[in-house]
Amino acid sequence: MKQELLPEEFIQQAQSGVIIDVRTPAEYAQGHIVGALNLPLFSDEERVVVGTLYVKQGKDIAVEKGLGFVGPKMANFVRTARKMAAGKTIYIHCWRGGMRSGSMAWLLRTAGLPVVLLIGGYKAYRNSFLEMLAQPLELKIIGGPTGCGKTDILKALIELDEQVLDIEGLAHHKGSAFGALGQLEQPTTEQFINNIHHTFRSFDLSKPIWCEGESFSTGKVSMPQQLFDLMQKANFVYLTIPTACRIERILKEYGEFPIPSLIDAFKRIERRLGCDKTKLGIEYLNDGNVSAAIEIALKYYDKGYGKSYSERWNITHILSAESDNPMETATDIIELMKDKK
Repeated sequence: MKQELLPEEFIQQAQSGVIIDVRTPAEYAQGHIVGALNLPLFSDEERVVVGTLYVKQGKDIAVEKGLGFVGPKMANFVRTARKMAAGKTIYIHCWRGGMRSGSMAWLLRTAGLPVVLLIGGYKAYRNSFLEMLAQPLELKIIGGPTGCGKTDILKALIELDEQVLDIEGLAHHKGSAFGALGQLEQPTTEQFINNIHHTFRSFDLSKPIWCEGESFSTGKVSMPQQLFDLMQKANFVYLTIPTACRIERILKEYGEFPIPSLIDAFKRIERRLGCDKTKLGIEYLNDGNVSAAIEIALKYYDKGYGKSYSERWNITHILSAESDNPMETATDIIELMKDKK
C-alpha cells in the first residue's frame, strides 16, 4: 500500500477507510472533504501562536512551541484515531500536506495504525476539482419560470437513472427571496463547493449531467466560476407549464409557512416589486389569500427571470408542458435533448 497519494487516488481509496483532517476546528468548519473527521493537531489558538512565532522568530522556535502543545496530547491522538478508524486505514491530510499531517502520520504509524497521506493536502484536493471542471463535460440545463417544478423534475431524472447535480439541494436554498424557508442552515461557500465536488466524484464524466439553470450565487453561497461558465455554454431546455399549475404548486410548497415569514420575504423584494404591489401582497397574506399574493410575486419573478434567461443562457429547446407532471416532463425532456450535444 502506498503511503502517499494524489487527490484522485486518495479520495477513491478512502471510500474503504476513514479520512482524518488534522487542521484546526475553525479550518474544518470553514470547509472540509465530505465525510472527513476532524482530529486537530492544534487548537485554533495554538495555531495562531505557532504561526506568529514562525513569522517573527523562525521555524525552529515555532516547531519547539508546537511540540510543547502536541506532546501532552499524543496518547489521546492515538486513542481517538484508533476509535475513529475502527480497524480501517486512515487517510490523513492538513492544509498543504506539510508538517501537521506528516507529524500525525508518523505518530499514528508508530502506534501501529495504517496511514496514507494526501499529497499536497486539502489545497490539492480543492484544486483537483478545478482540474475536473477543465475536462470536456456534457452539462444539460433545465430552466423556466418559478413554480414549474424544476426540482421535482430533477428528482424524476434521478429515478430515470440520469446524473443530476442538485445545486439548490446542496446549497440548502431555493434561490429566491423565499428560498430559505424550510431549509437547513446554508453551508459556507467553501463547503458548498466541496459538496458539489463530492457529487461530481460520483458521476461518470463521459455521460450527461443535468442541473437547473441557477444564478452564480444561491442564497449566500456561490459556485465555482468555472462551473458557472460551463453551465452558461451548455444546451438549455426552457420549460413552461400553465400559470394555474404554477400557483397551485407554489401554494403547496410555501402555503404552510407562517404568514410573518412570507411577509418578510415580500419585503426583501420590495425595491423591485414596488411599494404598492408589496403593500397589496402583504394585505393579501394578512387576509389569508396566499394565492393572490403568490400571483403578485410571480409577475415580479417572471419579468426578472425572463430577461435573465434570454441574456444568460444558451436556450436550445423549449418545452411547454400541459400539466404539472414531473416524471412525464422529465421523460419528454430526455427525448427532446437526446440528440443535442
